[in-house]
Amino acid sequence: MSHVAPTDKTAGALIARGLDSPVVMLNLLKFRDIADYGGAPPGLAPTHPISGAAAYDLYAAAIAPRLDASGGEVLFEGIGGEWFIGPEGDGWDRVLLVRQASVGAFLAFAQDPEAARAGHHRTAALADSRLLPLSPRTPPRDPRTP
Repeated sequence: MSHVAPTDKTAGALIARGLDSPVVMLNLLKFRDIADYGGAPPGLAPTHPISGAAAYDLYAAAIAPRLDASGGEVLFEGIGGEWFIGPEGDGWDRVLLVRQASVGAFLAFAQDPEAARAGHHRTAALADSRLLPLSPRTPPRDPRTP
């Protein structure tokens, strides 16, 4: 089973976490060999077949100004590979860490009509993905401190 888009249940769970500080989104991406634009609006698909990685690059370029405008930024983007600790023969093609000012800013960014249109490149690109919202950990209080 692949996971490319959130569900109403997972969106509700993110909102219910009540995160009011910046959030870092861990993106794990597995690309299709050839992007699938079957569900894209007319005129969005390239005129010739492209790889999933190339389609994702179109997505990233299209959303970059909107990400900046929302107060977000890409902290890290790297090439994945197979797990060092994890299931053998499994891995991810690309990994990103994207900081968002807040969950609200992330949701507003995700619902922006132009970002949603660009999202068709992401959908065409991906065979599978994971998106894990990370929040800062509050260090435990030192029990020796009164």
